[in-house]
Amino acid sequence: MSKVRVYELAKQLNITSKALIQQLEDLGIDIKNHMSTLDSEQANLVTDLLTEEDTEKKEKEEKTIKKDKKPEKKQIKKENKKSINNVQESHIEDDYKEMLLPSSIRVGELADNLSTSATEIIKKLMSLGKMVTINQEIDFDTASLIAEEYGYIATKEKEKSIEEELIVEEEDRPEDLVKRPPVITVMGHVDHGKTSLLDAIRETKVTAKEAGGITQHIGAYTVQVHGEKITFLDTPGHEAFTSMRLRGASITDIAILVVAADDGVMPQTVEAINHAKAADVPIIVAINKIDKSTAAPDRVKQELTEYGLIAEEWGGDTICVPVSALTGEGIDNLLEMILLVSEMLELKANPKKRARGSIIEAELNKGRGTVATLLVETGTIRVGDSIVAGTAYGKVRAMVDDKGKRVKKAGPSMPVEIIGLSEVPSAGDTLYVLKDDKLARTIAEKNKEAFREQNLVKTHRLSLDDLFSKIQEGEIKEINIIIKADVQGSIEALKQSLEKLSNEEVRINTIHTGVGGISESDVMLATASNAIIIGFNVRPDNNAITIAEKEEVDIRLYRVIYNAIEDMEDAMKGMLEPEYKEVVVGKAEIRQTFKVPNIGTIGGSYVIEGKINRNNQVRIVRDGIVVHEGTISSLKRFKDDAREVLSGFECGIGIERYNDLKEGDIIEAFTMEEIPR
Repeated sequence: MSKVRVYELAKQLNITSKALIQQLEDLGIDIKNHMSTLDSEQANLVTDLLTEEDTEKKEKEEKTIKKDKKPEKKQIKKENKKSINNVQESHIEDDYKEMLLPSSIRVGELADNLSTSATEIIKKLMSLGKMVTINQEIDFDTASLIAEEYGYIATKEKEKSIEEELIVEEEDRPEDLVKRPPVITVMGHVDHGKTSLLDAIRETKVTAKEAGGITQHIGAYTVQVHGEKITFLDTPGHEAFTSMRLRGASITDIAILVVAADDGVMPQTVEAINHAKAADVPIIVAINKIDKSTAAPDRVKQELTEYGLIAEEWGGDTICVPVSALTGEGIDNLLEMILLVSEMLELKANPKKRARGSIIEAELNKGRGTVATLLVETGTIRVGDSIVAGTAYGKVRAMVDDKGKRVKKAGPSMPVEIIGLSEVPSAGDTLYVLKDDKLARTIAEKNKEAFREQNLVKTHRLSLDDLFSKIQEGEIKEINIIIKADVQGSIEALKQSLEKLSNEEVRINTIHTGVGGISESDVMLATASNAIIIGFNVRPDNNAITIAEKEEVDIRLYRVIYNAIEDMEDAMKGMLEPEYKEVVVGKAEIRQTFKVPNIGTIGGSYVIEGKINRNNQVRIVRDGIVVHEGTISSLKRFKDDAREVLSGFECGIGIERYNDLKEGDIIEAFTMEEIPR
């Protein structure tokens, strides 16, 4: 046997590449991945070993069948001892009980959950400085504090969508899961041959077997390689890829990055890499146009290393396949690599349950009504099924596959065109097959209602202005930024300067950079990744402005690098949890007390040090012991209100919600000063 690749040997041994890699590692054979080569001696060794193991396994199974399966007494004792220990351990734990709470809850409802009166809850909230009524809502943090006083540890409930609340999806049994075809998206720079490559795959793998060729284009199609199917999404580009990800549709399993061998890595190539990485999708690089005399595949590989894509033959884990969409060279190899990567991903789905899928595209057709392209993710959809997708609902009246042929059902990873929805759904909407029309209609109506509410209260994207409030609410500890500039030098300078501002608590993460104006694609990536766009000596185009306004993406434009750094630094300071130090500003001694009707006890005081300000926090010190901390409710000189009283003057001081003032008490006024970080 000559040299053989790991994945080829795995095929011969009828095991997965992953299992073979594990065996080789156990034997101490140094390999990097499934594309590594083995010499004949290594291949023979592992083949013999696996054959022996298989024989031993069969012999053991036969012996096990004959064995008496009664558990030994020792084992029973051991299990009993273990269970006793577990019981003892459980008694050591705290007596707190667990409670699930939503992000906000009515006071009355919380009282019911805690088996107490609403009055008691309102009293406790008043002690926290919150004046509420029985029907008022309080946030999770406040509710959890109250719950803790009643012996409960609160956990925040996961917010459920309308579909999650109303649709009970059947559970997948392991025996029902079967292998499904991988779903592929082709991405890359505008002139590098994405469409040509897709056409070449179509011609070689589809039209050769179908009479009359492709009769209809439905935005996705399947090809067969060695009896296995691959589904391609024929999207207009990575903008659509990201907009679908933004809507929660993670339907792509593998991204094919097309790079021209004669042109190398271009701005849109970098965008495609960043989009695929943001979606956490494995990338296979197709180095196209190798038929050209100016082709330089190694230069492409070198340029890709700058973006974290290192070719396998250079010691990395990115598969790079040289192809020519024009001549068809390398197409078969590319398809084999797709099958290899999908094998490593172990893609499975259950075809036996009701279908769930994603809408790829949809339109209103004059003669046919609403026509939507669906990619089935799990289950099987059939003609006549009740369906819902966002605000649209209906019944499947007809289905057409990617060859233009009418079909009665479609399983996992299969693209089909469906007719029968009440209105046009949005790309990325999840389509569900339901048990009846009534439930489908109910969900669609509730989605419409939720959509109307969302339009009234729009979700705010991250902006430099609201970073401080976001961090105070505990929402964010990382700033995603996109940098666009006039020249590459400015990008590097800005990126390095901004990333240097990162610290242990807040990190600046540059998810994309590029030379040129701010485009629609940049805004879509910012929307999907909740990022801020920083432009240096560039402007956004009209489309970018429109979408940025609609999606509330923060675009910051600068002419001076220092200004960009200064703005980010200020936002970072707001994000950091501030450090404070206490500064005592004055002391007053209570020399006489007065009880005033409807107000409470007033301390007739003499300022002995510094000054007392109306806005100061104060503590009451009695015989060197702090008996109370609070705020000043009133500060008077004779009968007039005073803003501050200086040392050597007399005044009357009232303390908020505290009447136990005694002669000789010291009122110490202080402020908390923030230490600049």
